Amino acid sequence: MGFPAIEPDDIGDSGLLWLFLSYGYVLYFASNLISEGSDLLLLVPSIAGIVGSCVLPVLGAVPDGAIMLFSGLGDVEEAQENLAVGVGALAGSTIMLLTVPWALSLWAGRVDLDAEGKANYARKPKLGANRGPTECGVSPGPQVKSGANIMVMTLVSYVIIQGPAFFMAGDSRAEVAENEKSWALLGLVTTLGGFVSYLYYQVSSSHAQDVQKKKQEAVMKTMLASGQVSLAGAMAGLVYATQDPLAGGNEGGYGTTSGLDHVVKAKISEVVRPFFKKFDQSGDGHLDKGEIKAVFHDLGEDPPPAALDAIFDELDHDKNGTIDFDEFVTGIWSHVHRRSHESEGSRAVGEAIKRSGSSADDDEGEEDEEVPEDIQDLSPADQQKVIKSRAAQKLFLGTALVVVFSDPMVDVMSEIGVRTGVPAFYVSFLLAPLASNASELLASMYYAGKKTQTSITISFAALEGAACMNNTFCLAIFMGLVYFKGIAWQYTAETLSIVFVQLAVAVFARKGTLTPVDGALILAIYPASVVLVAGLEAMGFD
Repeated sequence: MGFPAIEPDDIGDSGLLWLFLSYGYVLYFASNLISEGSDLLLLVPSIAGIVGSCVLPVLGAVPDGAIMLFSGLGDVEEAQENLAVGVGALAGSTIMLLTVPWALSLWAGRVDLDAEGKANYARKPKLGANRGPTECGVSPGPQVKSGANIMVMTLVSYVIIQGPAFFMAGDSRAEVAENEKSWALLGLVTTLGGFVSYLYYQVSSSHAQDVQKKKQEAVMKTMLASGQVSLAGAMAGLVYATQDPLAGGNEGGYGTTSGLDHVVKAKISEVVRPFFKKFDQSGDGHLDKGEIKAVFHDLGEDPPPAALDAIFDELDHDKNGTIDFDEFVTGIWSHVHRRSHESEGSRAVGEAIKRSGSSADDDEGEEDEEVPEDIQDLSPADQQKVIKSRAAQKLFLGTALVVVFSDPMVDVMSEIGVRTGVPAFYVSFLLAPLASNASELLASMYYAGKKTQTSITISFAALEGAACMNNTFCLAIFMGLVYFKGIAWQYTAETLSIVFVQLAVAVFARKGTLTPVDGALILAIYPASVVLVAGLEAMGFD
């Protein structure tokens, strides 16, 4: 065992429990750091595309991959026994993510269904009282169906190694392992090819890019709402790529959005619309000066009273003391431009850039924290430097903690299995996801709770993406251990369970609308998968 060097078999039961809770919390904390750092990188325009397409999926799989890797180290006999922990982590992570958070996200994101049985996201309130389990549900975008198809395609690697394993025989594990080596190598090449192909799909597919853009906008709105970043900092790329919409040279004059490219306007509008609606209590699409000031503050932009008066007067053509949403978009973007190009810059990154891991239950109605004094005068360019620095720190620390604590966590779960008489696979299946995947569960529920088609699409697509990474990146580690270490593949029951669950969830994912009844069935798959493994093992499958 590496650092921290506490041997699980040298301590009592209470000490073993303490070790599990301690290591589990550290891995959970590390997973959150990796997630937070990745989200911060989505605000860096020059790399946001590659981060959303490639970096996020890989970093999300690091905790499970590390457990897989460390479970297969050591001599062959030790690795053969400990790899059950890695297989349990792989199966538990994949199956848990596709069932528990999927069902909970469906419940959190459900809205009333219309006469055609589709989710009615336009109605207010979105969910009526006392709706039955078939009267409400969610209708994710087509990206979820595409994700399900990709997920099923990545299952081929399991077939490559498991198919021949049905017929492999030998007098010893070593002989079986030797017979399986060529198939393990083919599986390794296939999983690596699948991994590269999946990342290429993420970069090139319009469906995948749509999800990434929606995720980026959702991250921006979340960070703005919880005071983590100012509008200038979150959209720094647009600040320097566009002109001031209220500049005198803009065709269309003051008080219109004609100075804004329609794509730029749409992006800005999508991000700031929830903040405008928050203060539009009458629902007439107009805000007075006091309400506009409050919206500016919520977006991390606090212009001096004279500057706000000047912007408001420019936009309030009929002098009735209110402006509409289009005028507001022009006004706040003009302010961001003017402040960004002044020597002192605009007010910048909010409190949670310093503590960017705001809890998933923060909501848009919460009062923003004041901008820290040490960064309140940074320009958008300097804010970007802060974002990159904080992201790098979080990613480095999170990855380092995963590397350091995954190895002892494997030993602890193996020892728990020994003392309880429960096979290490089941211990890891149930416990490992609590540490490595809890952040994904909370994030999916948080996004789904927004009750929009975009948010439920982000939730489901992220869960499918995690399964695809387990089927490629994590399984490649497993195949490499089987090939290079000479370990026998003796995980037929576990493999069949993983394949069964993914095929079952893919069927649900292809439906246009899912109701709480579907959610209950999906949730039931989780315990059913454990029963399936136990039943197959009782029948003699490894």
